[in-house]
Amino acid sequence: MAQFLFQVAYTSESWSTQVRQHGNVLERIQPLIDGCGASITGCFYAFGDYDLVLLADFPSSEDAAAFSLAATAGGSLKSIKTTPLLSVDQGIAAMRRAEEVGRSYHPPVSSPAERR
Repeated sequence: MAQFLFQVAYTSESWSTQVRQHGNVLERIQPLIDGCGASITGCFYAFGDYDLVLLADFPSSEDAAAFSLAATAGGSLKSIKTTPLLSVDQGIAAMRRAEEVGRSYHPPVSSPAERR
């Protein structure tokens, strides 16, 4: 399973409905989560650029994208930002892999000494 962070901003109409009805966001999104074979590891209301933060495990990137698309298609979101997450061990493994594959990479920029 892969972990993803979703940052959601609601439309004002969506907030208006939620303030009136006091619905449970977890109950609303559970069918989407189940349909994507995912599980929620954390869900929080937030204040600022985003209104809700969701941490969830998905079987694949495609499943996470399907969740994001289905949630957006519902019309209650102003925006949604999806970020794939790596554990610290996965991050270290990625760094090791980058070192390995980066040995043969030659970027198209000049070195600092050549720019002078």
